[in-house]
Amino acid sequence: MISPHSPSQNHLLAALPTAEFESLAGRLELVPMRLGQMLYEPGGQLQHAYFPTTSIVSLHYVMESGATAETAGVGNEGMLGVSLFMGGDTTPSSAVVQTAGHAYRLERRLLKQEFDRGGLLQRLLLRYTQALLTQMAQTAVCNRHHSVEQQLCRWLLLTLDRLPGNELVMTQELVASMLGVRREGITVAAGDLQRSGYISYRRGHIAVLNRAGLEAQACECYAVVKKELSRLLSDVRYRQDRPALLK
Repeated sequence: MISPHSPSQNHLLAALPTAEFESLAGRLELVPMRLGQMLYEPGGQLQHAYFPTTSIVSLHYVMESGATAETAGVGNEGMLGVSLFMGGDTTPSSAVVQTAGHAYRLERRLLKQEFDRGGLLQRLLLRYTQALLTQMAQTAVCNRHHSVEQQLCRWLLLTLDRLPGNELVMTQELVASMLGVRREGITVAAGDLQRSGYISYRRGHIAVLNRAGLEAQACECYAVVKKELSRLLSDVRYRQDRPALLK
């Protein structure tokens, strides 16, 4: 029986040359990612890097009061654990599974070893780190200067880019926590988008019905993040078994 899972569902792993990928493949561990699972805690020692395939992970900053807000999301376009090769080994953020699925896990010593070889994996990880920093910076600006509806459109579009379909399993409470806003604000914004025919919402499920409409309502932040990731990976060549390119 053919396994439905493959490391090549992750775009960074799919971009590795065959020889470099094969030296790494045997050390990648497929792991389930459960909704709400905490992968990293603030200040904790990172033990593994994760390359999501069908899951999405949210990076959060946690305040002393317990309030949180998402600083970035990571799906099949990237990886979790940049501190491991940037020299930190810890992070002030938490990493929580936002959309259940699977990922491939790599022990931290092995990631450092492969990174230090100086091959394409090193260059890919450094480029991805730049794209991740752009996403974090743009999120901070968006949360400060744009409306809740614009933030919601940006978040929905970025999440949709990491999924095979058009439906998200997500409650308004969780979306509000991601964006660091009041639930009432998400209720109003989601209601407006639903009345416009852009989304359909029922408890725990958000279906995007009109992507073009969402893009028209979103602020420039979505396009900036998407354009930077595409620019940094524009010259990447994928192996024969690669997945479809980013939307």
